[in-house]
Amino acid sequence: MTLPIAHVNWLAIIAATASAFVLGGLWYGPLFKKAWCREAGIDPDAKPGHPGLTFAIAIVCAFLAATIFAVLMPPQASAADGFGVGFVVGLFFVSMSFGINYAFAQRSLKLWMIDSGYHIIQFILYGVIIGAWK
Repeated sequence: MTLPIAHVNWLAIIAATASAFVLGGLWYGPLFKKAWCREAGIDPDAKPGHPGLTFAIAIVCAFLAATIFAVLMPPQASAADGFGVGFVVGLFFVSMSFGINYAFAQRSLKLWMIDSGYHIIQFILYGVIIGAWK
């Protein structure tokens, strides 16, 4: 299978990657930090060392996910199409994969919903940005 990389918009991919960080800052910050930390067993007031490696891994993963998402989106897709595809990918691929892992790890439903919710919105944003930015 050859991936049709010629139709991708690299600026849209970079914007989609950045959107994951903006969303994450809000989602795991003021919106759900305390609940997420409680469910994940993390002290919300702990001051970890410099998170450079964590952020580097996160940006590479977000960039790769946005790139492959853009490659697989049809070139004629609109923002509305991107919304639908992003919702399907976030809910049925990412969230359900987390569901399997969280079930076996005996993690809470609340943690699954927080983490899944982030990724559903992440891929919706990817789809809207990539679909809208021609």
